[in-house]
Amino acid sequence: MKFEQRLQAAYAECQRISRRHYENFPTASRLVPRDKRDALAAIYAFARAADDFADEPGAERPLRPEERLQALAGWREQLNECFSKPLGEISHPIFLALGDAARRYKLSLTNLDNLLRAFEQDVRQNRHPNFDSLRAYCACSANPVGRLVLELFDYRDPELFALSDRICTALQLANFWQDVAVDLSRDRVYLPLDDLARFGLTLAELQEFLAAKKAITEERWRQLMAFEVARTAEIFEQGRALPERVGRELRRQLRLTWLGGMCILEKIRAVHYDVFRQRPTLRAADFARLYFKSWLRFGNHAAGNY
Repeated sequence: MKFEQRLQAAYAECQRISRRHYENFPTASRLVPRDKRDALAAIYAFARAADDFADEPGAERPLRPEERLQALAGWREQLNECFSKPLGEISHPIFLALGDAARRYKLSLTNLDNLLRAFEQDVRQNRHPNFDSLRAYCACSANPVGRLVLELFDYRDPELFALSDRICTALQLANFWQDVAVDLSRDRVYLPLDDLARFGLTLAELQEFLAAKKAITEERWRQLMAFEVARTAEIFEQGRALPERVGRELRRQLRLTWLGGMCILEKIRAVHYDVFRQRPTLRAADFARLYFKSWLRFGNHAAGNY
C-alpha cells in the first residue's frame, strides 16, 4: 500500500475510534475544517487508547497496575518515535496519523506527553487530598487538550493558553461532578478529601449514596456539591474571554465548549445535586439551544439561561 493510502487509512481509523467513543472532546465537530477534524481525531484516538490502558479492563482480565504502566510506557515510546522517525517508518495507524498532524500543525510533544502523565497518575492515585492536587491533575489531564486545539489553529500566545487552561480545568471538574457515581463505582473519588471533611462527609457515606442510588435527602451532600459547582463556574468565568480572542474559524467551537460546560453545571443544579439518582447529561435540545447561542458574541448574558 502506498504511503498516502496508508495515511488516509490511518486517519479513517482515528475517525472511527472517535465516533465510537465520543465524549466531551471536540472530535467530529462540523464547526472546524475537515483537515483539522482529522487531526483532532488523531489526538483523540491517541488519548482514548491511553485511557483504556489506564482505566479499562483487558480483553480477558483486568490489567494489573504494573501492566497498565508498562502499556503506557510503550505508548509513550511510540509517541516519541512518531515525532522523531520518518513517517514512512511508522506502522501503527494512530501514530502515523498523529505524527502527520504534529508535523503539519507543529503540535507540541509536551502536551501529548502530559496526557500520558495524567493516565499514569490515574493508575497510581485514585484519591486527591485537596483541591490543589486535583487542579494539578487537571493541568495534565485536561489543559493539554485545549492547548493542542489552539496550536492546531496556530495560536501560541501564553495569554491564550492561560485562558484555555481555565476552561479546560473547569470542563474537567464539571465532568467529575457529573460522574461522581460512575467514578465511585470504579473506586475513584475526585472530590477533594478535605472538602468532604469540611462538609462532614465520609467515603463510606458516599458508598451508601451509591448503593441507594440517591443522596437528595442529605443536606451535607447538597452543600458540598453546591460549593464545588460554584467554584467550577467561577473558573469557567475566568476563561470566558478566550472565544472572543480567536478568529472565526475556532471561535464558535470554543463558545460551544464553554456553554456546554456551564450547561452541565446547570444540569447538576437542576437535579438538586443528586448525581447518584441520575447522571445529568446534555440532550439534543440542549445542543440545539447552545448551537444557536454560540452565534452570539459573549457578553454578561452568556453565563445564564442554559
